[in-house]
Amino acid sequence: MPLVAALKQRGVESFVSPMLNIAVLPDAMLNLDGVQGVLFTSANGVHAFAALTSRRDLAVYAVGDRTASAAEEERFVNVESAGGNVDMLAALVMRSCKPTDGVLLHPAGTAVAGDLSGQLSNAGYVVRRAVIYEARPAAGFSGEIRMALQDREIDLVLFFSPRSAAIFVILARKAELETACENLEALCLSDAVAAAADPIMWRRVMVAPEPTQAALLATLDERLGNR
Repeated sequence: MPLVAALKQRGVESFVSPMLNIAVLPDAMLNLDGVQGVLFTSANGVHAFAALTSRRDLAVYAVGDRTASAAEEERFVNVESAGGNVDMLAALVMRSCKPTDGVLLHPAGTAVAGDLSGQLSNAGYVVRRAVIYEARPAAGFSGEIRMALQDREIDLVLFFSPRSAAIFVILARKAELETACENLEALCLSDAVAAAADPIMWRRVMVAPEPTQAALLATLDERLGNR
Protein backbone atom coordinates (compact mmCIF):
# COMPACT_ATOMS: atom_id res chain seq x y z
CA MET A 1 0.00 0.00 0.00
CA PRO A 2 1.71 3.25 -1.13
CA LEU A 3 0.54 5.31 1.85
CA VAL A 4 1.84 2.75 4.34
CA ALA A 5 5.17 2.71 2.48
CA ALA A 6 5.32 6.53 2.54
CA LEU A 7 4.72 6.51 6.29
CA LYS A 8 7.34 3.84 6.87
CA GLN A 9 9.90 5.91 4.97
CA ARG A 10 9.25 8.62 7.57
CA GLY A 11 9.79 6.19 10.43
CA VAL A 12 6.07 6.00 11.18
CA GLU A 13 4.56 2.60 11.90
CA SER A 14 0.90 2.39 10.98
CA PHE A 15 -2.30 0.46 11.55
CA VAL A 16 -4.73 0.13 8.65
CA SER A 17 -8.41 0.24 9.57
CA PRO A 18 -10.80 0.67 6.60
CA MET A 19 -13.94 2.59 7.51
CA LEU A 20 -15.71 1.39 4.36
CA ASN A 21 -16.07 -2.09 2.93
CA ILE A 22 -16.35 -2.04 -0.86
CA ALA A 23 -18.71 -4.48 -2.55
CA VAL A 24 -19.02 -4.66 -6.33
CA LEU A 25 -22.73 -4.78 -7.14
CA PRO A 26 -23.77 -8.22 -8.40
CA ASP A 27 -25.64 -6.75 -11.37
CA ALA A 28 -22.99 -4.14 -12.23
CA MET A 29 -22.37 -3.71 -15.94
CA LEU A 30 -20.03 -1.56 -17.98
CA ASN A 31 -20.82 -0.10 -21.39
CA LEU A 32 -17.50 0.94 -22.91
CA ASP A 33 -18.85 1.72 -26.37
CA GLY A 34 -17.65 5.09 -27.60
CA VAL A 35 -15.78 5.89 -24.37
CA GLN A 36 -12.85 8.29 -24.77
CA GLY A 37 -11.88 8.35 -21.11
CA VAL A 38 -12.73 7.10 -17.63
CA LEU A 39 -13.27 9.47 -14.69
CA PHE A 40 -12.32 8.09 -11.30
CA THR A 41 -13.30 10.01 -8.18
CA SER A 42 -11.97 7.43 -5.71
CA ALA A 43 -9.58 4.52 -5.45
CA ASN A 44 -12.62 2.37 -4.68
CA GLY A 45 -14.03 3.17 -8.11
CA VAL A 46 -10.73 2.18 -9.70
CA HIS A 47 -10.61 -1.23 -8.03
CA ALA A 48 -14.29 -1.97 -8.70
CA PHE A 49 -13.89 -1.03 -12.39
CA ALA A 50 -10.75 -3.15 -12.68
CA ALA A 51 -12.62 -6.13 -11.26
CA LEU A 52 -15.24 -5.87 -14.00
CA THR A 53 -13.07 -5.49 -17.10
CA SER A 54 -9.60 -6.30 -18.36
CA ARG A 55 -9.46 -3.08 -20.41
CA ARG A 56 -6.48 -0.97 -19.35
CA ASP A 57 -5.98 1.04 -22.53
CA LEU A 58 -8.58 3.74 -21.85
CA ALA A 59 -7.39 7.18 -20.78
CA VAL A 60 -7.88 7.65 -17.04
CA TYR A 61 -8.57 10.98 -15.34
CA ALA A 62 -8.26 10.69 -11.57
CA VAL A 63 -9.49 13.15 -8.98
CA GLY A 64 -6.25 13.03 -6.98
CA ASP A 65 -2.90 11.37 -6.52
CA ARG A 66 -4.17 8.50 -4.34
CA THR A 67 -6.75 7.61 -6.96
CA ALA A 68 -4.16 7.92 -9.72
CA SER A 69 -1.81 5.63 -7.79
CA ALA A 70 -4.61 3.07 -7.48
CA ALA A 71 -5.10 3.21 -11.26
CA GLU A 72 -1.39 2.67 -11.83
CA GLU A 73 -1.45 -0.28 -9.41
CA GLU A 74 -4.24 -1.75 -11.54
CA ARG A 75 -1.96 -1.34 -14.59
CA PHE A 76 -3.81 1.39 -16.45
CA VAL A 77 -1.30 2.79 -18.92
CA ASN A 78 -2.53 6.38 -19.45
CA VAL A 79 -3.29 8.06 -16.12
CA GLU A 80 -3.57 11.75 -15.29
CA SER A 81 -4.23 13.19 -11.83
CA ALA A 82 -6.20 16.37 -11.21
CA GLY A 83 -4.38 16.66 -7.90
CA GLY A 84 -7.31 17.60 -5.74
CA ASN A 85 -11.09 17.65 -5.94
CA VAL A 86 -14.02 17.21 -8.32
CA ASP A 87 -13.78 20.80 -9.58
CA MET A 88 -10.13 20.26 -10.46
CA LEU A 89 -11.00 16.99 -12.18
CA ALA A 90 -13.63 18.73 -14.32
CA ALA A 91 -11.04 21.37 -15.27
CA LEU A 92 -8.50 18.67 -16.19
CA VAL A 93 -11.03 16.92 -18.43
CA MET A 94 -11.92 20.19 -20.17
CA ARG A 95 -8.24 20.81 -20.89
CA SER A 96 -7.56 17.27 -22.09
CA CYS A 97 -10.71 16.11 -23.88
CA LYS A 98 -13.01 17.38 -26.59
CA PRO A 99 -16.76 16.83 -26.26
CA THR A 100 -16.84 15.51 -29.83
CA ASP A 101 -14.28 12.75 -29.17
CA GLY A 102 -16.65 10.47 -27.29
CA VAL A 103 -18.34 9.60 -24.02
CA LEU A 104 -16.77 10.07 -20.59
CA LEU A 105 -17.46 7.16 -18.25
CA HIS A 106 -17.73 7.77 -14.50
CA PRO A 107 -17.65 4.49 -12.55
CA ALA A 108 -19.13 5.33 -9.16
CA GLY A 109 -20.65 4.03 -5.98
CA THR A 110 -24.23 4.28 -4.84
CA ALA A 111 -23.30 7.52 -3.00
CA VAL A 112 -21.60 10.29 -4.98
CA ALA A 113 -20.13 13.55 -3.68
CA GLY A 114 -20.02 16.64 -5.86
CA ASP A 115 -21.58 17.26 -9.26
CA LEU A 116 -18.94 16.15 -11.75
CA SER A 117 -21.50 15.07 -14.34
CA GLY A 118 -23.37 18.36 -14.08
CA GLN A 119 -20.26 20.48 -14.59
CA LEU A 120 -19.13 18.50 -17.63
CA SER A 121 -22.61 18.20 -19.13
CA ASN A 122 -22.99 21.96 -18.93
CA ALA A 123 -19.75 22.22 -20.91
CA GLY A 124 -21.09 19.99 -23.67
CA TYR A 125 -19.66 16.62 -22.67
CA VAL A 126 -21.62 13.38 -22.54
CA VAL A 127 -21.00 11.71 -19.18
CA ARG A 128 -22.14 8.14 -18.59
CA ARG A 129 -22.32 7.29 -14.89
CA ALA A 130 -22.01 3.59 -14.06
CA VAL A 131 -23.02 2.61 -10.54
CA ILE A 132 -20.85 -0.45 -9.94
CA TYR A 133 -20.14 -0.67 -6.21
CA GLU A 134 -21.45 0.07 -2.77
CA ALA A 135 -19.35 1.42 0.08
CA ARG A 136 -20.70 -0.13 3.27
CA PRO A 137 -19.71 1.33 6.66
CA ALA A 138 -17.51 -0.84 8.82
CA ALA A 139 -19.43 -2.49 11.66
CA GLY A 140 -16.71 -1.83 14.22
CA PHE A 141 -13.00 -1.59 14.93
CA SER A 142 -10.94 -4.76 14.85
CA GLY A 143 -9.71 -6.07 18.17
CA GLU A 144 -6.19 -4.93 17.26
CA ILE A 145 -7.29 -1.35 16.61
CA ARG A 146 -9.48 -1.22 19.70
CA MET A 147 -6.60 -2.39 21.92
CA ALA A 148 -4.14 -0.01 20.26
CA LEU A 149 -6.47 2.92 20.95
CA GLN A 150 -7.09 1.85 24.52
CA ASP A 151 -3.37 1.32 25.19
CA ARG A 152 -2.44 4.65 23.56
CA GLU A 153 -0.28 2.98 20.94
CA ILE A 154 -1.74 5.34 18.34
CA ASP A 155 -0.82 9.03 18.28
CA LEU A 156 -2.29 10.21 14.98
CA VAL A 157 -5.21 9.33 12.73
CA LEU A 158 -5.25 10.18 9.01
CA PHE A 159 -8.60 10.96 7.39
CA PHE A 160 -9.09 11.27 3.64
CA SER A 161 -12.85 11.71 3.29
CA PRO A 162 -15.75 13.18 5.27
CA ARG A 163 -17.55 9.86 5.22
CA SER A 164 -14.64 7.86 6.64
CA ALA A 165 -14.15 10.49 9.36
CA ALA A 166 -17.84 10.40 10.25
CA ILE A 167 -17.82 6.59 10.45
CA PHE A 168 -14.75 6.70 12.71
CA VAL A 169 -16.65 9.00 15.07
CA ILE A 170 -19.61 6.61 15.14
CA LEU A 171 -17.40 3.58 15.80
CA ALA A 172 -15.38 5.35 18.50
CA ARG A 173 -18.59 6.25 20.33
CA LYS A 174 -19.96 2.74 19.87
CA ALA A 175 -16.77 1.27 21.39
CA GLU A 176 -16.71 3.92 24.16
CA LEU A 177 -13.33 5.18 22.97
CA GLU A 178 -14.03 8.91 22.88
CA THR A 179 -11.84 9.47 25.94
CA ALA A 180 -8.97 7.61 24.27
CA CYS A 181 -9.35 9.85 21.22
CA GLU A 182 -8.70 12.93 23.35
CA ASN A 183 -5.03 11.87 23.27
CA LEU A 184 -4.94 11.65 19.47
CA GLU A 185 -4.19 14.10 16.72
CA ALA A 186 -6.29 14.05 13.56
CA LEU A 187 -4.70 14.89 10.22
CA CYS A 188 -7.39 15.65 7.62
CA LEU A 189 -7.29 16.06 3.87
CA SER A 190 -9.63 19.08 3.86
CA ASP A 191 -11.80 21.34 5.99
CA ALA A 192 -14.82 19.20 5.08
CA VAL A 193 -13.06 16.12 6.42
CA ALA A 194 -12.10 17.98 9.62
CA ALA A 195 -15.72 19.06 10.10
CA ALA A 196 -16.85 15.43 9.89
CA ALA A 197 -14.30 14.46 12.55
CA ASP A 198 -15.21 17.43 14.76
CA PRO A 199 -17.76 15.69 17.06
CA ILE A 200 -14.84 14.03 18.84
CA MET A 201 -12.61 16.07 21.13
CA TRP A 202 -9.14 15.56 19.62
CA ARG A 203 -5.89 16.70 21.13
CA ARG A 204 -5.22 18.55 17.89
CA VAL A 205 -6.71 18.73 14.40
CA MET A 206 -4.51 19.49 11.40
CA VAL A 207 -5.72 20.15 7.85
CA ALA A 208 -3.63 19.77 4.70
CA PRO A 209 -3.30 23.08 2.81
CA GLU A 210 -4.44 21.34 -0.38
CA PRO A 211 -6.66 18.24 -0.76
CA THR A 212 -3.84 15.98 -1.93
CA GLN A 213 -1.93 13.15 -0.32
CA ALA A 214 1.32 15.01 -1.03
CA ALA A 215 0.08 18.04 0.91
CA LEU A 216 -1.15 15.85 3.74
CA LEU A 217 2.23 14.12 3.98
CA ALA A 218 3.98 17.50 3.89
CA THR A 219 1.84 18.56 6.86
CA LEU A 220 2.84 15.35 8.61
CA ASP A 221 6.50 16.12 7.90
CA GLU A 222 6.09 19.51 9.58
CA ARG A 223 4.48 17.85 12.57
CA LEU A 224 7.34 15.31 12.75
CA GLY A 225 9.96 18.03 12.33
CA ASN A 226 11.16 16.55 9.03
CA ARG A 227 12.61 18.85 6.38
